[in-house]
Amino acid sequence: MKKIYVLLVCTLLLMTGCAPNMNEDEVVQKNDEKANQERSIVPSYRLSEENYKMILPYRPSAARGVITNQMGNRVDIDEMEEGLRRHSKAIFDPEKYYFEEGQYLTEDMVYDWLGRMPNKEELEEMVKEKVKRLEDDGHNVDEEDKEKIRKDLQQGLNPKLDDLDLEGLDKDAKKEKEIENQRENPRYLSHILEQNFLKKNEDKSAELVGVSIGIALKSVYRFQTEIGGPYYYEDISKDKMLKQGKKVAQTILKRVRQIEELKNVPIMIALYREEDQGSPVPGNYVAKTAVKGGVTEIDEWNAIGEEYILFPSDEGEEKYYDDSQLVDNFGKEIQEYFPNYVGVIGEGFYIKEELKKLTLTVPIEFYGKGEVIGFTQYAYGLVKEMFPDYYDLEIKIKSNDKLESLIYRNAGVDDPTVHILH
Repeated sequence: MKKIYVLLVCTLLLMTGCAPNMNEDEVVQKNDEKANQERSIVPSYRLSEENYKMILPYRPSAARGVITNQMGNRVDIDEMEEGLRRHSKAIFDPEKYYFEEGQYLTEDMVYDWLGRMPNKEELEEMVKEKVKRLEDDGHNVDEEDKEKIRKDLQQGLNPKLDDLDLEGLDKDAKKEKEIENQRENPRYLSHILEQNFLKKNEDKSAELVGVSIGIALKSVYRFQTEIGGPYYYEDISKDKMLKQGKKVAQTILKRVRQIEELKNVPIMIALYREEDQGSPVPGNYVAKTAVKGGVTEIDEWNAIGEEYILFPSDEGEEKYYDDSQLVDNFGKEIQEYFPNYVGVIGEGFYIKEELKKLTLTVPIEFYGKGEVIGFTQYAYGLVKEMFPDYYDLEIKIKSNDKLESLIYRNAGVDDPTVHILH
């Protein structure tokens, strides 16, 4: 804990030193019903000009926790959140607007939308169960009530499974039909993420002026045909995913416009393609669109040329050979002088096939602080000699999964910054 504290203090000192000189904290009042006219504070400082200021006290998302239950890869969770905020900057300027987690798409709402649309047989069974529960609680349920129940149960945005006629089939034949049914109707949609953007009015009230919605879609569908049974996998092509994602986005937009507070605000929607659960690098946003306040139809989509690449990997060597060789040569230089080195792991972030950030993790076994300092100094020299400065660079030196030192350099900067944890 002490080591982490020292790193955070050093980092914050550096960042605040570069932060713009601003006046004292602003006091604002959110003028929406959910906030109950509460007085809030906007801190004067932000970590960098690229970050949004956030209103305090911090209000967590109305769908807090759903993302961790729906997405199986931690790196995807982080990139979906951070990437949506990054793409929002093109529409909602961090210089003008404040950021807040989504307050309008609730946990129950998101879970309902993430479900499957029931087929006819499933729907009637679900209606019967719901009616029985209500009648057991003493409610009288008429036909109008049943229609409302039926409508409420058809909120799922994942495709329904086909009604299967399994009568007369043996166990193996039934299983094959169920597997094929799942493969032909995969659950594309895994999460819906909302982010809000506010501005301060002259009377110091904070008003919602924009919303971003991220839609996470699978690249690999993992499923079971029975609880406790084996898992099966179905790859989903990017074209198929995009087609389904755009259809889902249109439905979500119309539903969101039915929420009173979101009827007339600009909305950005972005489609995120997940990596599979075991991937060491995250997926990426592949398309986005923006609609003006009050608009309920999506006009056009803009492709997003982003990707994360693992080094070393066949994909990295094939797509970005020079970068792959650079990472490999860096590892060879280290290995020549440090026998406890076990290999470097790299992650490159590319926009339109141009490297924007390279993150290298170097696991090595140390037996004393002197070794850490010596190794870090050597790595620092290699950074100066080997790596061009047109992209952000971050090198994490670890021992037993603990961060020992950190070297980073922002694009365009000559000298890297070094932190050695004590």
